[in-house]
Amino acid sequence: MDKYIKITRNLLALLLLLFIGAIAVLNLVAPDRTFSESENRMLEQLPHFSLKKLVSGTFTSDFEKYVSDQFVFRDVWIGAKTDTDRMMGKKESNGIYIGKDGYLIQNFVPPTERDVQEKVDAIHAFDQATPGLNKYVMLVPTAAALYIDKLPKYAIVGDEEIYLEKVRRLLHSNIRFVDVFPALYAEREQPIYYKTDHHWTTRGAYVAYLELCKQMGLTPQKRQDFNIRQATGEFYGSLYSKSGFRHLQPDSIELYLPKDPEKYAVTYIDEGQTTDSLYAMEKLQLKDKYAVFLNGNHGLIQIRTAQPNGKKLLVVKDSYANSFIPFLLKHFSEIDVVDLRYYEGDLASFVDEHDIHDMLLLYNANTFFEDPSIKYLSE
Repeated sequence: MDKYIKITRNLLALLLLLFIGAIAVLNLVAPDRTFSESENRMLEQLPHFSLKKLVSGTFTSDFEKYVSDQFVFRDVWIGAKTDTDRMMGKKESNGIYIGKDGYLIQNFVPPTERDVQEKVDAIHAFDQATPGLNKYVMLVPTAAALYIDKLPKYAIVGDEEIYLEKVRRLLHSNIRFVDVFPALYAEREQPIYYKTDHHWTTRGAYVAYLELCKQMGLTPQKRQDFNIRQATGEFYGSLYSKSGFRHLQPDSIELYLPKDPEKYAVTYIDEGQTTDSLYAMEKLQLKDKYAVFLNGNHGLIQIRTAQPNGKKLLVVKDSYANSFIPFLLKHFSEIDVVDLRYYEGDLASFVDEHDIHDMLLLYNANTFFEDPSIKYLSE
């Protein structure tokens, strides 16, 4: 019996060494990847070596990230780990909870009081620099605020409502805060947020559009004015990628296409490209299918419509606005779309040069409180 035990141990040890050796060889010969489709992000590349970086410790840190990102069969190992965690009852991964009904919900981390004040101050500074511009602020709650009942019982998530209300109270009275929380909450049983992605759905954007129309005195388009088309039923979004949770049902992406369409031109200024559609249908073949709206994020997009009213709107935004903007085409002759994360111009001068009348600042709560670029709104 001892002989068989010894043989078994030796065989297992040999198999383990062969496995480790095979993985080591594969890591050496496998070409580096630049992008992870499953995680939807750029992967770390081999860092440049220098004695200065070695002494400071940055080289070893970067090399560790490189080895982790380029490890052979990385996606398989990540999937195996999250599957094991789920079997053991764990429902959180990388700041994302797996909740009821298949919802992936990202944790909301409360901002500091100073950070909130600095961002409100930036909005006020921009307001002073553009006194003739009507301003509307729409901060959209995330699924973490609307679907508290779908979170695991032990989940500790910051209260977004408190901070959204704080921004509303801090803003000057001439800046209109568009509170979309009640309207979205009333529709929470409908698919207004994706289950695998951090964005709202096109239906959620439409609900918020109705609220903006009330604030701006616009006559909204009705749902029956659109042909609602499913663009894809195979959308796995950012939360699916970031969390590593697998074996979930994909989301569907819907497009609200006007039954009475009008011609318009969309110009991506930095790229020098003009198109006649708000939708980049080719993006549906890629991992980041939400980029079908406005071809993803760009520093400056200028939209010219066939509306003769001469009304001009500036939208300062994050990616939540990408599926929202198509609803605005019927109301404005010109819509200029700015993403401060990529825009480097003087926005106050831009408003003056283009004689813009109205501005909508549209962000989801997480981006507004986390993204530092908003502080440079008036610079």
